[in-house]
Amino acid sequence: MAREQISKTIVTAQSFMPSFGRYEWVRIFVPGFFFALLLELFFAAFLTRYVLFAPGPLLHVLVFLGVALTAGLTMYAKETPKRRRAFQENQPSQYLSAKARTMKSIELLDDTEARRLYFYILNNHIPPIFHEKIFFFGTVYHIMVQIRRTSFWYAVAGTLAVLFQLSSGMTLADQQPLMVFTPVIWILYVLNIRYNKADRQMQENYQDQIFWLQMNNDLVESTLRKRQAAPPPEP
Repeated sequence: MAREQISKTIVTAQSFMPSFGRYEWVRIFVPGFFFALLLELFFAAFLTRYVLFAPGPLLHVLVFLGVALTAGLTMYAKETPKRRRAFQENQPSQYLSAKARTMKSIELLDDTEARRLYFYILNNHIPPIFHEKIFFFGTVYHIMVQIRRTSFWYAVAGTLAVLFQLSSGMTLADQQPLMVFTPVIWILYVLNIRYNKADRQMQENYQDQIFWLQMNNDLVESTLRKRQAAPPPEP
């Protein structure tokens, strides 16, 4: 039995890690690419009047990729999407905390312990097909939040650039590239807000995971008891 459990854990880990790494790189590169693309368009529409910089094709590509990677890693490190209510509410780890409160002789779980226990169950018991769904919708959620915020700040920058050039004596007709860029980015931002499926999908993703835990109640309770019996980690 122990050998079967070890084999199952190894197979799950082997299927888990490639998917996890792939989705994490998508979370880094797609928002970074979007940021670099808007910077490229903003530079062409506005900054070229004031910044005399015309790199060759190879340098241009290297700068674009460098900006995309740097911006993507920066947004990934800040983890601002995780602070939003759609991410914080109804997490499966909260279900485990609530479950522990209903069981006799089981210590209460704080947020850190509940998340650690949830990831233990995810990595060792939840089927790999669920992993794909969890990672996919989690990645979509993070990307859409970052695209929304990047669109907003570039739309604001475009608006300020138009006002700046108007105050400098330029007419709207003289700012045709910027007058195309700014409304398009505002429209993209508004559409992202109006048809926001990322938050709902994130909550549905959580509900599916909680339903799996509810349908495997014996496993959840035995894992909580095992955690109670385990020796505390060494400092």
